[in-house]
Amino acid sequence: MRNVPLFGAILVRGWLGLFLIAALAVPAAKGADTLALDQLLSAVVQIKTVIHPDGRTVASLGRSREGSGIVIDDDGLILTIGYLMVEAQAAEVITNEGRAVPANVVGYDHQSGIGLLRAIVPLKVQPLALGRSADLKEQEAVAIAAYGGAGRVAPAVVVAKREFAGSWEYLLDEAIFTSPPFGDWSGAALISHAGKLVGVGSLVVGDASGRGDGVAGNMFVPIDMLAPILADLIADGRISGPGRPWIGVTTQEAHGSLMVAAVTPGGPAQRAGLQRGDVIVGVGGAAPKDMADFYRKLYAQGAAGVTIGLDVQRNDQRQHFDVTSMNRLDHLRLKSTL
Repeated sequence: MRNVPLFGAILVRGWLGLFLIAALAVPAAKGADTLALDQLLSAVVQIKTVIHPDGRTVASLGRSREGSGIVIDDDGLILTIGYLMVEAQAAEVITNEGRAVPANVVGYDHQSGIGLLRAIVPLKVQPLALGRSADLKEQEAVAIAAYGGAGRVAPAVVVAKREFAGSWEYLLDEAIFTSPPFGDWSGAALISHAGKLVGVGSLVVGDASGRGDGVAGNMFVPIDMLAPILADLIADGRISGPGRPWIGVTTQEAHGSLMVAAVTPGGPAQRAGLQRGDVIVGVGGAAPKDMADFYRKLYAQGAAGVTIGLDVQRNDQRQHFDVTSMNRLDHLRLKSTL
């Protein structure tokens, strides 16, 4: 876990104090910047989860997970990055004051990567107000905050707002990329100059700018993705409708080709006969240009449940497979919170 050095923490405290006073309507008096910062950071809590022993994500993410979450209402609703809590059997929230409270899983959305939990009792911390990630501009100064108060907050700059394609059948049309890299990224809060939440931490990346210039940083899921799905997640634990088609492959771009790096055990692709090492050369008869284009071609075939024709190159032979897709959530063990 990364700690901001003491001198850096002092600088961050003073810098944030300039705008947090107004954002939180704290009287501008001696110590007001400290009070404002502490109030804001109290919303960033620790998340600890224990995953169902038969969970599909245990092999890749482990059974015990921890990171940060952000309190977004007065009743203990907590936003986090979904991989921290998906398939959770038990969950606990810890405040900056050390108060530990059990939590229940509320919902998970694979398309955005967003997860929600709710503490079983109100946490008595000031929720972090939601901002608009659409208003963020490249080169804008922001702050990244993880659980732990002022010692776990650092300044950053938005270096890009661009597409992100993850190897696990994950695609964001526009993610937020910041630099320099922040070590406690999982579920961390991305905070605008107005003191509002504009993103939730997902990854550390080696090419934040997307220009191949070696600028390392972090990727955040934009907060604007929450509002359209919030009611569904609270009511049903997932977004309504069949969802996007998922086939259960991990892909890798190499030398201009799209290779299957892994096939999810028991998933649609494995059942259809796809194997590690296959090179995907066609989706519904059209060749994918890259990973993002592959996903878009998958989604264009229809909703979850649609049969997708895939052409692959295997051992110098072209082979065709019809893969009956499914909703990714139906493959997971979700309703397992105690």
